[in-house]
Amino acid sequence: MPLLIDLKPGEKVIINGAVLENAGANTKLRVHNESNILRQKEILTEQDVQTPASRIYFCLQCAYIFPEKRDHYLELYNHFLAEYLGACPSAIDIGNEIYNDVMEGHYYKALKASRKLLKHESELLGRLEKDAHIWSEAVTGEKTES
Repeated sequence: MPLLIDLKPGEKVIINGAVLENAGANTKLRVHNESNILRQKEILTEQDVQTPASRIYFCLQCAYIFPEKRDHYLELYNHFLAEYLGACPSAIDIGNEIYNDVMEGHYYKALKASRKLLKHESELLGRLEKDAHIWSEAVTGEKTES
C-alpha cells in the first residue's frame, strides 16, 4: 500500500538519505515502494542533540537514513544506550523495546520507541528541576523562580 506524504510549504522530508523540501504550495507525495522516510518533525539535527536520550535517537536516525554507515551508528547507539540505562534504570523497559526493534532490523520502529525515551528523559529532568528548586528554597529560605 503506497504511503501518502502531505508537505506544507517549506517542509522537509528525508527519503533514502535525500533531503527534499517543498518549494511551493502544499504538496502530496505518494511513495510506492519500501523507502527509509523521515518527516521534518521526526528529524533531529546535530544541533538538537543535547541530552543522552537525544544522542541515542540521533544515532538510530542516522542508522536508518544512511544504511551504508549503519554499523558505525549502531556501535555508537549501543554505547549510548548502555550508558543511559546504567544511569537511569527506570528506562530499562523502553531500552529493551528499542534494543529488540534494532535486533530485528526495524529501525523506524526503534526510532518510535526512542521517542518514548526522549519523553521519559524530559519528565525526569523536569522532576529533578522542580526538586532542585524546592531544596534550594528549603536551604536558603528564599523563594526561587520555577
